[in-house]
Amino acid sequence: MRIDLASAPGHQERPNEDWVSAAIPASGGGVLVVLDGVTPPGGDDGCVHGVPWFVARLGGRLTELSGSRRDMPLDQVLAESVRATADAHRDTCDLSHVRTPQATVVVVRWDAAYVEHLVLSDSVLLLQAPGGEVTAVLDDRLDRIPREVLGSVAATDALRNAEGGFFTAAADPAVAARAVTGRTPRGWVRAVAALTDGTSRWTDTFGEGDWADCMAVLRKEGAQGLIGRVRAVESDPARPSARYKRHDDASAVYAEL
Repeated sequence: MRIDLASAPGHQERPNEDWVSAAIPASGGGVLVVLDGVTPPGGDDGCVHGVPWFVARLGGRLTELSGSRRDMPLDQVLAESVRATADAHRDTCDLSHVRTPQATVVVVRWDAAYVEHLVLSDSVLLLQAPGGEVTAVLDDRLDRIPREVLGSVAATDALRNAEGGFFTAAADPAVAARAVTGRTPRGWVRAVAALTDGTSRWTDTFGEGDWADCMAVLRKEGAQGLIGRVRAVESDPARPSARYKRHDDASAVYAEL
């Protein structure tokens, strides 16, 4: 088994709001967790802690439960992790605020029989078959919303964790039911990768290669190599900024099973 991971802040003067972790439980198999904290627009978000605190709490709980509770489906793992994180700041923060700290989620867990996955919002999971074919597991609800709508803070807030909009892990455990989940026989998967949108833009925004090409870079150059490629493309002044940021926090984890 080979696991390689890396994470880089979008700007050196700002904290990295991503979370990446991997665990190899004594019972066998493994777990990958990738979170992309949602940077709130300027102004109040009802929380005294901030997004880095939130993703560290949520990511730590997801990693622990995914590895230690193999009997618990991943949607239940997410629900319990969101609940525990909310309880940790319920007495000090307004968790009903629409911009309370929140994050996208990818969790992958495998044993000798299956590879399980959970994806919530716009981080990307890649599954590579023994023959090399790559399948992208996506939650595309955010991509369905017109960019001009997302350019408005008020319009985006109205769609955040709402019917007809998009969903992230925030303070409501019920959001776990909105995640894209599934499992694949272990023998059908050679490698997996999880990317925050700061890294997946190499394929889905800049078109530097398809998902199979992305996996090939990860296999040959590692997670840091792919992030370096993203930064090189972003630094080209002829390129337009991706979404609303030229540089975003970028994280990737790659595992050969």
